[in-house]
Amino acid sequence: MSTTVSVDEMADVIAENLREYNELAVDELKKAVKAAGQTAKKDINQSAPVRTGVYKKSWRSKVTSEDSESISVTVYSPSRYMIAHLLENGHAKRGGGRVRAIPHIKPAEEHAIDQLTHDIENALK
Repeated sequence: MSTTVSVDEMADVIAENLREYNELAVDELKKAVKAAGQTAKKDINQSAPVRTGVYKKSWRSKVTSEDSESISVTVYSPSRYMIAHLLENGHAKRGGGRVRAIPHIKPAEEHAIDQLTHDIENALK
């Protein structure tokens, strides 16, 4: 799949090929970021503490901003956000003592970062 070009046209051909590569790379990277967000949500759902199940089921993943070259995905709990840090890090009890931490967000974040790194490396090969 080679093409013959003159020296004068070489810069245009190289620029066009780089634009095509950029479009393909951006699309693959956006897919990888969305998949990592879904993985983080799934991991939090699996490892979140369960008392009534409402907190565990409340986690969502959404694209918060996207343009032609970037994307931002947020994993959040819209209804139980006020207790996420208390469960993740533990907290003091009213009468003294502490409630133990139940780490479930940080491990999911680390797993999503590892998956994203792996997916990006595979997409750009």
